Amino acid sequence: MSTRAFKVAIVLAFSLHAITAVAGSGLMPEDLSKLQSVSDPVFSPDGRQLAYSVETTDSDRDEFSQDLWTVAFAGGPPKQLTATPYSEWQPRYAENGSALFYLSDGGEQGSVQVWRMHLASGQTRQLTDFPEGVLDFDVRADGKALAVIAKDPERAAGAPEPRHPKPVVTTRFQFKEDYTGYLDARRSHLYLVDVADGKATALTRGPFDHYLPAFSPDGSQIAFVSKRGDDPDRHVNFDLFTVEAKAGGVETQRTRYPGTDLDPYWETRPAWSPDGRKIAYVRSAGGKWIYYAPWQLAVLDLRSGREWQPALPDVYTIKPQWAPDSRNLYALVESPQAMTAVKVDTVRGRVTAITRGARFDYGIAVSSRGDVVLNSSTPNQPFELQRLERDGAVTALTRHNAWLEGRTLASTEVLRFNSADGTPIEALLVKPLDYTPGKSYPMIVRAHGGPVYQFSQEYMDDWQIYANAGFMVLAVNPRGSSGRGFDFARAIYADWGNKDVQDVLAGVDYAVAQGWADPNRLGIGGWSYGGILSNYVIASDTRFKAAVSGAGLSNSLAMYGFDQYTREYELELGTPWDNPEVYQKVSYPFLQAKRISTPTLFQCAEMDYNVPCLGAMQMYQALRSLQVPTELVVYPGQNHGLNIPSYLLDRMQRNLDWYTRYLRQPE
Repeated sequence: MSTRAFKVAIVLAFSLHAITAVAGSGLMPEDLSKLQSVSDPVFSPDGRQLAYSVETTDSDRDEFSQDLWTVAFAGGPPKQLTATPYSEWQPRYAENGSALFYLSDGGEQGSVQVWRMHLASGQTRQLTDFPEGVLDFDVRADGKALAVIAKDPERAAGAPEPRHPKPVVTTRFQFKEDYTGYLDARRSHLYLVDVADGKATALTRGPFDHYLPAFSPDGSQIAFVSKRGDDPDRHVNFDLFTVEAKAGGVETQRTRYPGTDLDPYWETRPAWSPDGRKIAYVRSAGGKWIYYAPWQLAVLDLRSGREWQPALPDVYTIKPQWAPDSRNLYALVESPQAMTAVKVDTVRGRVTAITRGARFDYGIAVSSRGDVVLNSSTPNQPFELQRLERDGAVTALTRHNAWLEGRTLASTEVLRFNSADGTPIEALLVKPLDYTPGKSYPMIVRAHGGPVYQFSQEYMDDWQIYANAGFMVLAVNPRGSSGRGFDFARAIYADWGNKDVQDVLAGVDYAVAQGWADPNRLGIGGWSYGGILSNYVIASDTRFKAAVSGAGLSNSLAMYGFDQYTREYELELGTPWDNPEVYQKVSYPFLQAKRISTPTLFQCAEMDYNVPCLGAMQMYQALRSLQVPTELVVYPGQNHGLNIPSYLLDRMQRNLDWYTRYLRQPE
């Protein structure tokens, strides 16, 4: 559904400011189209092969495209399975490894459906035909049935498409959602699909949404997640359920934790133990703490109904996977500036690190033989598959970005310093490729989104582009960031733009004191909460000479009821009529915009319901009124995350040009 209240235009011409960089040495903006993104690793039943997806840029169509690949666990050249102009992703093996099931948007109607590929012949077939497409799926081990999540259709079967869209009518508390649009009474339900004839049987019903289907090992049950209650829009209490995988199957609520079990946003699905007796999942305190509370590993014993946390009580944990013994779990856990893999004994609570150091593990697959493969990134390597060896070493299985080995990439250093009140803070520093000790450089401070997230030791193409252009990059993890426990994250609860601003400024002071950063050439920027925090910083300190604020906001009073976060606003800030002083406090960049003197580039995505353009537009208008140098860029038809390659290139080039204009001395 597309409703536009205003017209937008985008100017694709780049500014003419010179950039100090040598083509072919470090990373350039135009190199973004060469990057390939690896994801979705999954083992074949015998553990000898892995299937995964690779996203590439289709420059002719100006779109991203995903294809399926396979690689032997023992190593060797990967093999590409699909090469279509469409996208194929989320592979799942079945039928003893002879077939691969996956999602694709290559059907006649262009909607996402489940497909099957016979690996011996390469023959493919579309298996589902849901009017609104498939949102998620799992496949039974024998390949004869699918568990599918699909949304209720907008029109009855066979009804003609209306000439004009119908009026939007809703009575829901949350009435809009990014990527989805306006929300009505329709919900997403779980279906059992017979692969042979395509017949779909609804297993769930009612005014609730359902997510993350997972077949039990014997195929008799399906686990899923749902948020129930009198008004699910008003709370974040997701729970884990199971249902018998047959028509009229009995549904059972399995968890009753008052917090959040398996929020679907984090791509962590229920993990059945190989013996079918337990389910591993993650949960958080939720409630008023919403996303500030870390995800913690939990296990459910299906026979007794016992739920427990075997370890890691204050560590952000995702994507648990069982070892073949149904006792040990593998999972990914955060530590400061890193995400690594651990092994957890669920009986003794013993935790063993299996990867360490400067890395970011974000995907994990465990075979029926107990072998482990990770989808990992480092500061100088985008995500690639790595095999975990018995001695703890890792071996590369894929090299889809080998071309980067011919480029000079900047290294990343960890900094530690104290904030104004003595709180220890950490940050990552990337020095320019032409760095000379004793010389100070223009510095760009990067602010991360979330706010509960952190900068980690992973590949960041924008940092490399800035370093190649002669900029120093400082990425602070202020209070509010994840990686350091619940108390550190909730330190900014209902107090945005206070302690986190102090921490960012302390990092700037530290870099200047070391002689790395030129105090007269400081910039800052970020997207989402990174844009919000950038607004707070420039409204608190006038020494910044350039800022880029993407998908940000500074007037929470205006955003209440306009973005998708009304529930979260009320849980954290209360309502504007009961707590106007709180809303005014966190809205100071807009309400006190006269403090700002920093030339600022504002950016937003036209169809973003996460952080709508209203936030960027209000700040742009305020600075334009105050005659502070500013520009506004609106990306047409885009949601919170830009997904058109030329727009991503445009954003990168504009950011680089803006910083160059205001921070670089003339050559």
